Amino acid sequence: MQNLSVGARGSEWPYGFVPDEELYRSGWRPLPFRQIVLKVHSRCNLACTYCYVYEQADQGWRSQPIVMSGRTVAATAERVARHALGHGLDAMAIVLHGGEPLLAGADLIGDLVTTFRAAVTPNTRINFTLQTNGVLLDERILELSLRHGIGLGVSIDGGAEQHNRRRPRRDGGSSLVGTHAGLERLTSARFRAVFAGLLCVIDLGSDPVEVYESLLAWQPPGVDFLLPHGNWSVRPPGRVADESSTPYADWLITLFERWYTAPEHETDLRLFDEIIAVLLGGSSRVETVGLTPSTVVVVETDGSIEQVDALKSAYHGAASTGLHVDRDDLDAALDHPGIVARQIGAAALGEECARCPIHKVCGGGYYPHRYRPGSGFRNRSVYCPDLVKLIMYIADRIHGDLEPVRRDLGRV
Repeated sequence: MQNLSVGARGSEWPYGFVPDEELYRSGWRPLPFRQIVLKVHSRCNLACTYCYVYEQADQGWRSQPIVMSGRTVAATAERVARHALGHGLDAMAIVLHGGEPLLAGADLIGDLVTTFRAAVTPNTRINFTLQTNGVLLDERILELSLRHGIGLGVSIDGGAEQHNRRRPRRDGGSSLVGTHAGLERLTSARFRAVFAGLLCVIDLGSDPVEVYESLLAWQPPGVDFLLPHGNWSVRPPGRVADESSTPYADWLITLFERWYTAPEHETDLRLFDEIIAVLLGGSSRVETVGLTPSTVVVVETDGSIEQVDALKSAYHGAASTGLHVDRDDLDAALDHPGIVARQIGAAALGEECARCPIHKVCGGGYYPHRYRPGSGFRNRSVYCPDLVKLIMYIADRIHGDLEPVRRDLGRV
């Protein structure tokens, strides 16, 4: 096992502390990567105030090539194909990301999709999605997405006031008109089939019901509400040291009630769906809830193989592995301490989390949100008070609704 990543802090967990021999003796084995995030363009046409790529600790984007070269695309496709074949994977997910991936242009995106699908054997299906701010969603991109089956997710921050305040163009102008124009094209009858859903970062200054209903107007198949990235060193907005304060739980509980009590199912809300699934004894499909192992790896525009890029919010170099598609197979990243730490479930949690009765539901919180200088990532999430309150609220709500069903079944 590699001891350190480039730029990693050797005295902080998991670097130098993941006991690989003990893990293997216990029967643990790494899981292959099933989702590859490709940073096809390293710059953006917006200047979102909360962006972890440009506004937080890691400024590595400054030294990245602006766009992924054809050579790097081909090298990455070869590594992905080898990984899929070696592990007998019948499907892999490729997420086109940035920056703003549509700045790479339709030609590059089309060539990339063709290259990847040509590289793998017929036994492996490649599913493509692309996450965009929507401003550049024109007819050509939409036709290409329809032709190649690329699912399109759009990032948007709800109503006009919130969106324009938090997601301005780089010149300071409004981006909402452009995002709405792109969404109108995407949600038209011709292109709705490639609409993958919406992503919204929570803003405590907004009304959760207003935000939800503004997003619901687009009839999305699902909405992913994200907690702003932060940690014990740089706290998220409004997440103060007073742990009796739970602003994010309060916001999300209001949203949950609006969604849960609707007379009919309106859309999937991933955070709530996954919490409910785990509470009912199932497993989560995402790393942000429960103890689901992470099977995600990132390839930057220069071909660097990195851990999940939300780690860039922790410190400079936190996502680095020191690996590169020109010389390393993806399997090499499976031995990296940071990857191992996000695949070993409860074994990655500190004693405080392990004693908590809901640790199997929250999973200790999202891994990047656990960072504390000195001890690394073996901590509870900076959002711990909010997660506890939200999960207990949902658990009580579900229990209350299931109890009459249990009683009725007991009479049968």
